[in-house]
Amino acid sequence: MSTSELLKFETRGHTAIITMNNPPANTWTPESLNYLKDIIGQLNADKNNYALILASESEKFFSAGADLNRFNHDDKDKAFSFCAAFGEAFEALTHYRGVSIAAITGFAMGGGLEAALCCDIRICETQSQMALPEATVGLLPCGIGTQHLPWLVGEGWAKRMILLGERIKAPKAEQIGLVQEVVETGKALETALALADKVAGQSPTSVARCKQLIMGARTTPMNHMMALEREQFVKLWDTQDQKEGVAAFLEKRKPEWKNA
Repeated sequence: MSTSELLKFETRGHTAIITMNNPPANTWTPESLNYLKDIIGQLNADKNNYALILASESEKFFSAGADLNRFNHDDKDKAFSFCAAFGEAFEALTHYRGVSIAAITGFAMGGGLEAALCCDIRICETQSQMALPEATVGLLPCGIGTQHLPWLVGEGWAKRMILLGERIKAPKAEQIGLVQEVVETGKALETALALADKVAGQSPTSVARCKQLIMGARTTPMNHMMALEREQFVKLWDTQDQKEGVAAFLEKRKPEWKNA
């Protein structure tokens, strides 16, 4: 399959939809990972794009991660190249300037779950199951999973999933904060699109700065981030969206964002 077939890309209004399409299990390849990185770069430069949905057409598989056939060799350079592709693509997804939503269907395993962990919001269908089982086959998560998971669900559950290989079903995933909502089978994309519509009501310039501040809390002391928060607030006065947002509110009309 061509790279563009492995990842289907479409836009609906201000929302981009990337649909994984590598049956039967939607496994990642270096080519599809590089293409994901390229797409995100294009979206970051597109002022008409506010949200991104990562989806699957399969009710059984969101993504099973990497195809283990690609690791059944002794070539460390080849292994590192694949690992680097995961890291670069998923770092790009993590730092996407808009709001990213993972619409999880079925199994999200290894690199499949890691892709979802890079998104700002995760929803899953009732049949979904999630795991980072790399240590079971003598590997480890190399798509930032060891870093994202403990931040999102706490060290204890991260260790249970990574060190013990525990597989989490949808209700438990919602309980521990791995996903924000569980929906019926076949409803993940519809729900994700409804959430993305809410993004369109927000100033995209404000959203980008808010996301940077929220993500910055992971690595930067709070006293520094408090000062940065005030700095970013004042910088919004240099944007058209700040002026439009306030004017639209006072004039009791819907704002027309410029993403500038």
